[in-house]
Amino acid sequence: MDRFAVEAVQLTKRFGDNVAVDGISFSVREGECFGLLGPNGAGKTTTIRMLTCSSPVTSGQLVVSGHDVTTDPRLVKTRIGVVPQDENLDPDLPTRQNLEVYARYFGLSREVIQQRVTEQLEFFELEGKAKEKVDTLSGGMRRRLLIARALIHEPDLLVLDEPTVGLDPQARHLVWEQLRRLRERGVTQLLTTHYMDEAAQLCDRIVVMHHGKILAEGSPRSLVRDHAGERVLEMRLPASERELLLGEAGAVLDIERYGDVAYVFGAESALAPLAARAGDDQRALLRPASLEDVFLRLTGRGLVE
Repeated sequence: MDRFAVEAVQLTKRFGDNVAVDGISFSVREGECFGLLGPNGAGKTTTIRMLTCSSPVTSGQLVVSGHDVTTDPRLVKTRIGVVPQDENLDPDLPTRQNLEVYARYFGLSREVIQQRVTEQLEFFELEGKAKEKVDTLSGGMRRRLLIARALIHEPDLLVLDEPTVGLDPQARHLVWEQLRRLRERGVTQLLTTHYMDEAAQLCDRIVVMHHGKILAEGSPRSLVRDHAGERVLEMRLPASERELLLGEAGAVLDIERYGDVAYVFGAESALAPLAARAGDDQRALLRPASLEDVFLRLTGRGLVE
């Protein structure tokens, strides 16, 4: 029987006449990595703020680690660890002291603090930087230190808001590796990200939000299968040539046109002959469907401010 770290039922948040989160329901199972995806303004950040007791719930129910965020906010805060998008480490303290000072907020004994700080520094490969000021650390090291800090009190739920924003590819992959290791240890994670490859790499299940509502939910693989299919053909041809080829294809194809590109979704058997007739990969690229295709199909390809 599943046990849940988070249960949201008809969760709603209003700011005056603006409905930022519109009656969403979802649950996060203990031990899984759960992703919240959506464009800017979708309601992800507002949902996270309600979950971390930073913003009150307008209506509905939100239970975290068995405690209602409305009636037991202090208990909820003791059971979650938060990795913010904006870095808020103390620049005046060395790496180790950043962890020690934070741990004191949870009433841990000196002995427990020293043990846990040492464990976190080793796990996140920061023991060699323990005495250095945080402003001397690389961006990837500071991000790992933020995650270590969020785990110092052994929370039931780790909330990660854009955990690899601004990192180079090597640093991102190291953070991914350590988040996967945490999941293997049974640490429940709730993740928001704009990187679709990150969500595909890390998340067991995902919800896609838009305009405060949940549009789809499932594993990365099932979402791709259900909303994008097997393959995608990106056609960058003059409009007249492109439409002639599509018209001659003689098959019922799922086509989206955006600017000078047509995206054709379907099985490889239907798309491969069309790609061959169109020419090289610069004109017609046949590739596997991805989570990014799902995201753009559900939320639109136009820029959301």
